[in-house]
Amino acid sequence: MNRSESQNERQAARRANLSRRHFLRGLGACVALPAFESLISRTTIAQTAGEAGALASTATGAPLRTAFVYFPNGAIPAQWWPKGDGADFKFGSTLAPLEPLKAQLQVIGGLDDRNADPGRDGSGDHARANGTFLTGVRLKKSATDIRAGTSIDQVMAREIGHLTRFPSLELSCDYIRKSGACDAGYSCAYQYNISWKNESTPMAAEFSPRRAFERLFGEGEHGQRRDNFARRQAEERSILDFVMDDARSMSRRISPRDRQKLDQYLTGMREIETRIQASEKFGKTADPNVETPQGVPSSYAEHVKLMYDIMLLAFQTDSTRVATLMLAHDGSNRPFADEIGIPEGHHDLSHHKNIPDLVAKVARIDRWYVQQFSRFLKKLADTKDTDGNSLLHNSQIVYGSGNADGNRHTHHNLPILLAGAAGGAFTPGRYVKVNSRPTSNLFVEMARSAGLGNVQRFGDSTGGLSEVGQV
Repeated sequence: MNRSESQNERQAARRANLSRRHFLRGLGACVALPAFESLISRTTIAQTAGEAGALASTATGAPLRTAFVYFPNGAIPAQWWPKGDGADFKFGSTLAPLEPLKAQLQVIGGLDDRNADPGRDGSGDHARANGTFLTGVRLKKSATDIRAGTSIDQVMAREIGHLTRFPSLELSCDYIRKSGACDAGYSCAYQYNISWKNESTPMAAEFSPRRAFERLFGEGEHGQRRDNFARRQAEERSILDFVMDDARSMSRRISPRDRQKLDQYLTGMREIETRIQASEKFGKTADPNVETPQGVPSSYAEHVKLMYDIMLLAFQTDSTRVATLMLAHDGSNRPFADEIGIPEGHHDLSHHKNIPDLVAKVARIDRWYVQQFSRFLKKLADTKDTDGNSLLHNSQIVYGSGNADGNRHTHHNLPILLAGAAGGAFTPGRYVKVNSRPTSNLFVEMARSAGLGNVQRFGDSTGGLSEVGQV
């Protein structure tokens, strides 16, 4: 080999390494960026107006919003369940804060999550409670080989996500995020996520109010966000174009095995590219006249309030029609000293062994969570939608837990509320009792009300839950 050939090879190697460094740097930038979705077209709304059964729309053509709110560690059954049935019922002490909204929600008794039962897997009820709540499938007990299922929110997002800038929104008030094994050998992914894109991929929830808000509406003050959003989008497209071009060039020079790894990375980027293209078709983002939240507050009460408010803004601006909010993971041992003067951890207290003082403290925590939910529902009820009804009327919102009795780790007769009338498809203002049905049946019914008539079965469902719509 002569000196010239050796020098050419070294230069080629340097170019390959430089290209790889550029590619990886661009990859890191893209992976860290928010997702891009399409802004709802006003003509789309006009086309769906008056079409009963249209995708994610009410009979009036207004958007139909769907949300799933998860609270941890179950509830004290005796104080959760109302007295009476049908429209003639009275709230117990836990649900009493919802009294002003009684006509706009249903308490549903008799829903089970049998896939969260121990079976042959033994302990690990908290991981199963979280991981099965919206998926309705049995989890594989492993720290590394994750096998869950697509959650109902993502089933709906796949069908209706093209109508909004964001197919779905995943939020959490839980700052704890672990990897590896949690809860008796189950993957931590099960315990810290309720939304799943597919059986092995959770939809990581955002716990920073500021990042969630800026992802939806852009950075800066009111009046500046639209331009900032457009500028950021142009920069991200530039980065994405560079990365994709570099990746195509690199793909010709790497081994088949490395090419497979590269393709896995690029799959996510192609999704981003698709979203950018969709966003460019619909124009400017929304810019609500509110201040941007200042990161994660030290107060848990304020954190919960902000996340509920962000979900309300996302619905009000039609930025998405599908959302999940995990208030805390099942097994959470958060104390409530500042909120209601209870310094002990929630999970520790939930194993109360029927000691009256401990039972009373858990019930106070249950009620505190309901108070926060009630505040959110009141805001929805007080906000007018495009058709003159309230946002709450045009919503279907589940509030529930994958544990029933936290003391015994039971998963039958789960504490479940369904708020909103789904634009008239449901009949709220009742205590509905069903005789031991899968919770997935309720989710099938909600999917159908959102226009997904092809969802006949989901998870462990045995059908729908027509009772929530019956008079």
